[in-house]
Amino acid sequence: MSSDLTLVVIVVAVALGFDVINGFHDSANSIATIVSTRVLSPRTAVLWAAFFNFAAMLVFAPAVADTISKIVKVTPGDPAYVYVVLAGLVGAIVWDLMTWWWGLPTSSSHALIGGFAGAGVAHAGWDIIRWDKILTTVKFIPLAPLMGLSIGFALMVAVYWLFRRWRPTAVDKLFRRGQLVSAAFYSLGHGGNDAQKTMGIIVALLIASGHLEPDVQLSLIDSRTLWIILSCHAAMAVGTAMGGWRIVRTMGMKITKLKPVGGFCAETAGAVTLFLATHSGIPVSTTHTITGSIIGVGATTKLSGIRWGVAGRIIWAWILTIPAAALVAALIFALIRALHPGI
Repeated sequence: MSSDLTLVVIVVAVALGFDVINGFHDSANSIATIVSTRVLSPRTAVLWAAFFNFAAMLVFAPAVADTISKIVKVTPGDPAYVYVVLAGLVGAIVWDLMTWWWGLPTSSSHALIGGFAGAGVAHAGWDIIRWDKILTTVKFIPLAPLMGLSIGFALMVAVYWLFRRWRPTAVDKLFRRGQLVSAAFYSLGHGGNDAQKTMGIIVALLIASGHLEPDVQLSLIDSRTLWIILSCHAAMAVGTAMGGWRIVRTMGMKITKLKPVGGFCAETAGAVTLFLATHSGIPVSTTHTITGSIIGVGATTKLSGIRWGVAGRIIWAWILTIPAAALVAALIFALIRALHPGI
């Protein structure tokens, strides 16, 4: 029993490590626009974002965590399932680090979902997957950025019309202050959606290992689950505070050139999209969302102002993330099974 508990503790630690990497990888989502418009310095921006990543636990119900915990069918007391979670996490971490090195803003969320599903299939075949949960996620691969794009475009047009008689310097001054608010709301959405994904993985792990009941509900007032919520949001905040500068450059400076008014509209559009998705329990990509929002804002001036080559590379990375992370996780689970034939 002690060895089983030790393994569970190790896998929980790996999950929190993934959460730190997620925050590190996705810090660009929260700060790229506010850094590229020079409203805040990079160091101040990541600390601002990290604070609101952590505060998100007070804002959102854990609906996304519930969705993630049910992607793979859990059998309570199944020791092999602990290895499924471990292989899924490692697969997601490997893909995240590879794309960070390449400077590609791929989705840590989709890497986690792909890794979790791939390890599950390697363990028990295709029937272990809850396809309704996977398909909801897949549908929002195009829908989340399109929502961000549409809202960002509409907001930018509305701002142009409302402030058409203002002097450019006055508009710039107003929206420099406004970006502090929009970046805060976006970071709340980011923390609310992304930290919950790791929470869901840990809940599924603890149910499978027999340390939680199958009908458990995540709550800040339940001592059994309080530590899960606190630790996941804290790990996300720490990762964000570390900052992934390679991706910041891609997101904030290579897709299109932004001014404070554009940064405000992009962040607000992304925040609205994330708030709606998190409330509905839909695990979306914060990376996809803010990329679509930035493109929508950039498209209000001229389409030629958008670097479509960079956007194209990002889209290809989006498409590949779930299957690539799934394949890596499946190979890792196969290696674990070869070393431990009993699982």
